[in-house]
Amino acid sequence: MDPKDPGARDELRAWLALHESLHLHPGDAVRWLAESRGDPRRALRRSDRTAPRRASLDERMEQLAALGAQALPLGSALYPAGLAALRDAAPLLLVRGLPGALAGRCAAIVGARAATVYGVDVASRLGRALAGAGVVTVSGLARGIDAAAHRGALDAGGLTVAFSACGLDRVYPPEHEELAERIVERGALVTEMPLGTPPLPHYFPLRNRLIAGLAEVVVVVEARRRSGSLSTARRALDCGRDVMAVPGPIDAPTSAGPHALLADGARPICQVGDLLDAMGLEASESGSAPASPELDGPARRLLESLRARPATRDELLARAGSDAGELAVALVELELAGRITTDRDGRLKAVGEA
Repeated sequence: MDPKDPGARDELRAWLALHESLHLHPGDAVRWLAESRGDPRRALRRSDRTAPRRASLDERMEQLAALGAQALPLGSALYPAGLAALRDAAPLLLVRGLPGALAGRCAAIVGARAATVYGVDVASRLGRALAGAGVVTVSGLARGIDAAAHRGALDAGGLTVAFSACGLDRVYPPEHEELAERIVERGALVTEMPLGTPPLPHYFPLRNRLIAGLAEVVVVVEARRRSGSLSTARRALDCGRDVMAVPGPIDAPTSAGPHALLADGARPICQVGDLLDAMGLEASESGSAPASPELDGPARRLLESLRARPATRDELLARAGSDAGELAVALVELELAGRITTDRDGRLKAVGEA
């Protein structure tokens, strides 16, 4: 849902009202949406919460448009299936970058902020390996292991998704501003928090459940025994995801978390290839992202259409009608292949050779 699209403004305003009111109570929002057949206006009325003022919501839309952000409501074609299945799914995701990155195969790499040189190297190598196999690296943009995983994927030409515990108009930690911009260009920066939200401590567990929900496997590289990374791993297990851990020196505090997971049955990563083996994948010989395949079918037709006339996502989805699901898949294919981009007016346009 594009904030710059006039036809989508009324609908987006309704979702933003629900979002502003219930983002800290996602389980309640999911229940009320289900009882309201997915209608955010009816769901908000059921909650008995006071809707934000229209002027405030319009200001939010202008801010999102200025950021080049997209809004993905729960139940929409581009909302990731793994996150939609959560009992406390986010009613609205706000995304900067390529929403299609959330639809690829994903693996999460998480760990300590105060990481060792060894841990940073392992996380970076895992990110590079995932990029080489065409897998999206997911993490939380934090210092240490998270940042190393994101950078490893980006340096290898892969895609990476960063979940944030604050509003899209903020970057935390602030020294990762440049890294965040790289992620926006080659992946997605995602949050469920409204604009202006600061990164308060109790927001990080909410962020962690989204990391666990999107990834098909969660890897803990380094973590102390009581850490957010272990909460991510526990939530991953609750979601039926695989959990893997990297062994470390037995006397290092940052080994305590992975070793506890291994004792509880997590699969060990003794070499980088173990992660790809667990996902049924092989590493590319070059270690960089694989070349994009030739397009055919719906993706090629959509690309030709965008060459002739750029359009917003909402215009395309409205035009697709009953074929909206097929269109969403084609959009993902084109985004992952780097064949489309978004201009300053929020319109998708084709790039590359005809």
